[in-house]
This record gives sequence, C-alpha cells and structure tokens, in this order.
Amino acid sequence: MKRNNVQAISLALDLAMQKHDNVVIYGEDVGNVGGVFRATRGLQKKFGAERCFDAPIAEAVIAGTAVGASINGLRPVVEMQFSGFAFPAMQQLFAHAARMRNRSRGRYHCPIVVRMPSYDWNNGANGALEHHSEAIEALFCHIPGLKVVMTSKPNDTKKLLLAAIEDNDPVIFLECLGTYFNSYKENEYSYNVQEEVSDDYEVAELGKAKVLKSYQESENPDLTIVTYGAKVYDCEYAVKSLEEQGFKVELIDLQTLQPWDETTIIESVKKTGRILVVQEAVKSFSVASEIVTVVNEKCFEYLKCPPTRIAGYDITVPLSKGEKWFLITPDKIIAKATEMIKYPV
Repeated sequence: MKRNNVQAISLALDLAMQKHDNVVIYGEDVGNVGGVFRATRGLQKKFGAERCFDAPIAEAVIAGTAVGASINGLRPVVEMQFSGFAFPAMQQLFAHAARMRNRSRGRYHCPIVVRMPSYDWNNGANGALEHHSEAIEALFCHIPGLKVVMTSKPNDTKKLLLAAIEDNDPVIFLECLGTYFNSYKENEYSYNVQEEVSDDYEVAELGKAKVLKSYQESENPDLTIVTYGAKVYDCEYAVKSLEEQGFKVELIDLQTLQPWDETTIIESVKKTGRILVVQEAVKSFSVASEIVTVVNEKCFEYLKCPPTRIAGYDITVPLSKGEKWFLITPDKIIAKATEMIKYPV
C-alpha cells in the first residue's frame, strides 16, 4: 500500500518489535499519544507499556539510559522530539555510546537508534521557534563510532530504519519533518512523498547510496549531483528540468551520511567529470565539504570543472519570517548545474 514517511517509520518499528523481543521504544510523548508526529501511534497498545513508553523531558537521561540498556541486552529506539533538542544528549552519545565498543575492546556494544525529526522549515509556514529547524548532521558524522542516516523516500526509510535497529553500533536516524506526510511543499514547489511500501520485513544496506538516475559512460553524462534528505525532491525536479535542456545528469541519494558511499560517487564522477553536492545544512565543515575533498583527492585528473556545493548560509537558521531566504530551491540548483556544465574545459 502507499505510505508516507511517518507511516513507513511506524511500520518499521512495528515489524522490529514483532521480530525482536528486546526492542524497546521510548522518548517524549511516544507512548500513550504516539509521539508528537504520531510515528509510534498504537505501539504501546499493541506491545505494552514496558516496551513502548514515555520518558521524562530530559534528552540526556533518554540517551544515557539507552546506553545502559543497550549494553545489558536491549535494543532501544529512542526519540528526540526535534534534533535541536539533542544537544544535552550529545555528551552521552559522544563520550559513551560512540566509544563503548572501543572502550571495552569489543566486549560491549551499543545497539541504539536515536530518531530525530530535523529541518522543520516549510516556506516559513510552520512558524517554528528556535531549535526546531536545526541541521546538525555533520556534528554526529564527525564522531567515530556513530553511524548517521538521513532518508528521503518512504520505502528506503522503512528498510534503513530496520537496518539501523539490527546494527550493533549506535545509529543517529535523522528524519526530514517536511517530508513526513503525504506531500512536501517548498515555496512554489510541491512534491508527492507517498509511495508503495511493502508490509514485509526488508532491510537495506547501511553505508550504501541510492542511484536515482544514471547513464552509461558511452552516453557521456554531464554532471553528478549528490544530495540527501528533503533536497532529493528538489534535485529530482532540477534534473528533470536539466534533461529538458538536453543535459544528462546522474543523481545520487546519499542516504547514509556516515559511513558514506565513496565508491558509488567516485565511479559517477569519473564518468561525468563534474560534481555538485546539495545540502540544506550550513556550508562550512559539512557533509558536502567532506565529499568535495574526497573527490578532489581520488579523481582530480577526471575533473572538468571545480567540484561545487550548494548549502545553507553559515548562520543560525532564521526564524519563520526569514526561512525562505535560507532555503535551497530548484532554481538555485538548476542555475549552478548549468553553469558547471558550460564551464570551459
């Protein structure tokens, strides 16, 4: 049946709790009411209050107890209501969860999944307060021992959440709030988010990117675009527009940000000679920065123009009235891609 991302998350959690008796789910309001976005609705009634329950409004406590529970045999899936509320939890995640395998020389593992809705902007319409629109994935990616996932499509969301739950290391699972429901709207652009999602227990591979558009080397593709999260939809729109102009663009959804799929991206850049990385987070010291650096190191001799990134400004995310100026739009992607393709060789 067709599902949106919230429904895909709910399905994945349900399937995981059916298969694994040691999966427990907790966080702020996730029990009785099913979470602020209803991703856990019905799970407490189905599996009981011992396996799906509310936690205190204390992110450090949520993360810290998850560390203890995980090294004692449980697989906690905990929710931070917004990623911007996760800063108090970072001490537990960075200093303990990420280091536990190394600290114990492999004796203990921390199979934790930390779910966090991120990116609350939506044409400034949400009117969200501070810390509701954070883009902090690079902070988590910088810490050895943490895996970081950010999906875009419901089917991939289900499969990768199940993979994260089965993984023996802590996984930060970031969810783009703008793509939670049936449609995603940004300025004048609107996209359908729903797609067919099977009821089956299916697991994807963490660390593997998804190639959404590709060409054979003999077709002489013009450009590689790499992105993740909500920007996948904007990039798909941009790629379609560029194709109407006669350009051939390969599009890659990163999906797992750490560890990221270097091989797939390098193979694409060797065909196209050009790479554009698109992200919503701020530009400096970012996921895009890492990708551009590795491309320069590993396929410099194949490049036809400088690797480029489109990213947010290096500022605190504006409040609702200023959000639209911060957004990365398809128009910006199309303009930069066209400039790169026409760059003199």
